[in-house]
Amino acid sequence: MSKQDTDLNQKEAVSQKDCAQRFIFENADLRGEIVSLSSSLTESLSAHDYPVTVKALLGELAAAAVLLSSTLKFEGILSLQAKGDGPLSLLMVECTDQKTFRALARWDEENTDKLTAKGLSGLLGNGQLVMTIDPHKGNRYQGIVPLHHETLAEGLNAYFKQSEQLPTRFWLASNGDQGAGILLQALPASIEQEEGERQESWSRMVMLADTATEAEMLELEHESLLLRLFHEEEVRVFDREAVTFSCNCSRPRSAKILASLGREEAESMVADLGKIEMGCQFCSQTYTFTVQDVAEIFRGNEPKTH
Repeated sequence: MSKQDTDLNQKEAVSQKDCAQRFIFENADLRGEIVSLSSSLTESLSAHDYPVTVKALLGELAAAAVLLSSTLKFEGILSLQAKGDGPLSLLMVECTDQKTFRALARWDEENTDKLTAKGLSGLLGNGQLVMTIDPHKGNRYQGIVPLHHETLAEGLNAYFKQSEQLPTRFWLASNGDQGAGILLQALPASIEQEEGERQESWSRMVMLADTATEAEMLELEHESLLLRLFHEEEVRVFDREAVTFSCNCSRPRSAKILASLGREEAESMVADLGKIEMGCQFCSQTYTFTVQDVAEIFRGNEPKTH
C-alpha cells in the first residue's frame, strides 16, 4: 500500500459526523472552523434522561466548546458554562485540546413543562456565560459576561465582542441527536493591509455564513457546506480531526477528593454508612469506597478497584 493510500485511509477513518476541520481564506485575513457531532453527542448525553430542549442546547454548547478549543493554543481543558436562575439552571461542556468532551445540564425536573419557553433567556432567566481555560501549564483564566440573549450563538458573539480584539462569530445548530457549528475569526493584517478592505471581507463572509440553515449545518458534509456558502471565495480546507466523548472521571480522582476531606471526616462518613459512594455527575459512573479503602487512602496507597 502506498503512502498516499495510507493517508487517504487515515482521513476516511475520521468520521465525517464526529469531526472538526479548520479552513482559511486564501485572499483574506480570516480563518474558520467547522464541527459536526453525532454519535459523540448521543454518547455524552446517554447517562441522563434530558428533555429534548436541553439536549439540543447541550449539542450547541458542545459544538461551541470544540470550536473554541481549536482557537486556543494550549494543552488542558476549556469549559463553557451557561447558568441562571430559570427552569434551566446549568449547561456545561468541558473540552480538551485533544477534542474530547463531556457535557452536563441541570434543570427543574419537577416542572419540565417550563422548558418549553422560547429562547435561551426564557429558560435560563437571569443568566451568565462563563468560559474557563485550565491549562496543564500556566495560569487559569476565567471570563464572565451576562447572558440575556435568545441563542447561545448570540451570547458567544457578545462575549467575544466584549473580551477579544479579533472579531469572532459563531453559528450553531442542534436537534439533540446531532450538533454542528461554524466559527469565523478575523486575523491580524497580512494579506489585506487596508482597514476598509479587511472590514469589507469580514462583512461579506459573515453575510454569506448567515445564509446557512440549521438543516444544512446538520446534514451536509463540511466541504459541501463550505462550497455552498463560499463558492466564490478561495477556501482551503484542512484534514478532519476526530471529536469524541470522553469522561475523565476515575477511581483515583475520586480517592483524591476523599483525601481532601481529611481523615477525620472521611472516616466518620464511612463509619456511619459502611461505604462511601461517589458518582460522576457527567457520566453517572459510581465509585465505591469501603472502610478498608479509606484506610488505604490515608496510608498513601491506591485503594483497590471494586
